[in-house]
Amino acid sequence: MDKTKSHGAELKKELDVLISKIDALEASTTDREKKSLIGILKVLTENQKHFADEFEHFRKALDLLTIQIFKMDQVK
Repeated sequence: MDKTKSHGAELKKELDVLISKIDALEASTTDREKKSLIGILKVLTENQKHFADEFEHFRKALDLLTIQIFKMDQVK
């Protein structure tokens, strides 16, 4: 279980680094077309980070639901 959590944290850290690199590219370019493409990359990367956060919430909810199902089964 800890391995999964470290993987999620590692993914978020990698995405943060990627967002920083994209920001640096955006700041250094003057071409409008490149800025537009970099903006798209940034949105995709931020959405990927949001997806990772939501997946963690979903995983925790699933764990809680599983615990409740086992508790109900033990009562019967």
